[in-house]
Amino acid sequence: MNDLEFSFEPDPWEAFRMSLTMGDTVSASQILTLLEGEDGQILEDALQELETACVKLDVSDLPKNGGTGDTAVRLKQEAQLVQEGLDPKALEPNDPLRLYLEEVAAVPVCGDEQLLAQKGDAAEKLTNLGLSRVIELAQEYVGYGVLLMDLIQEGSLGLWQAIGCYREGEYAAHRDRWIRFYLARAVILQAHSSGIGQKMRRAMEDYRQVDERLLGELGRNPTLEEIAEELHMTVEEAQTVQRMMNNARMLDKAIRPEAEEEDKEEEQSVEDTALFQMRQRIGDLLAGLEETDAKLLNLRFGLEGGKPASPEETGRLLGMTAQEVLAREAAALAKLRNG
Repeated sequence: MNDLEFSFEPDPWEAFRMSLTMGDTVSASQILTLLEGEDGQILEDALQELETACVKLDVSDLPKNGGTGDTAVRLKQEAQLVQEGLDPKALEPNDPLRLYLEEVAAVPVCGDEQLLAQKGDAAEKLTNLGLSRVIELAQEYVGYGVLLMDLIQEGSLGLWQAIGCYREGEYAAHRDRWIRFYLARAVILQAHSSGIGQKMRRAMEDYRQVDERLLGELGRNPTLEEIAEELHMTVEEAQTVQRMMNNARMLDKAIRPEAEEEDKEEEQSVEDTALFQMRQRIGDLLAGLEETDAKLLNLRFGLEGGKPASPEETGRLLGMTAQEVLAREAAALAKLRNG
């Protein structure tokens, strides 16, 4: 008799996909984290599932990707062009992007898109009217490692898909949703081929370790600026990693909703016990200080359940200057450490 055990539980990606409903938004980091290590075809199939389910894609939590070699130079040039208003004349006369932009600008456009869409037989006119919108939206995705001409081509596919599947409702919103999906899809596929999933995982782990270390050293939650400095990042880059971590937590909740409730109950029990023991220990320590110093530490670190107060706020309550508060705080903490 064969004792092999079979599991019919869905894999993490399948469990996550099943938790989504029409109109939900999925971040790029969630997709890349769940499908890290899978080949490009599996990722394309997953994106096709999201497209069919009318799920939106958000790439704002991806790090900016400058590419390598000539591509990096071109991406930097395009980012500058977009920042300055995307004037075709800033490009070389025979540049494909310039030629395309000038061609679209020369296409005669007229008509009401909503009325044309409702007619159902005006695909060419809707395409001509929508190409300038594709170019406009594509500029929002510049900086994520995909050349602008490639973004425009992908956005055009989204436009044609929007025209083909429109049935009712506000056409402009329908059109933009499809264009944005295809633009985001191109960015996610490029990020996957560049190994961004692994880089994001390492960045999140580094962020977590620095956050925990600074919490222990400072005795308070570190600021984003302090974490960024330790990681040798800009604040904007640290914000991106922070968003990825938040999305990762949301992803875990979506995949394990039942386990999440059990974890919460267990964590709360442990937390309540730890909190009681910590407060008891803090009370014992503060009893050895002068009353003013004990009040000062209570205020500064929110030891009685409130929010930590700034030196200025603490000074106003205790009749001290901010400098006096900091000096007494340092002395009181030193006494506790040496006690």
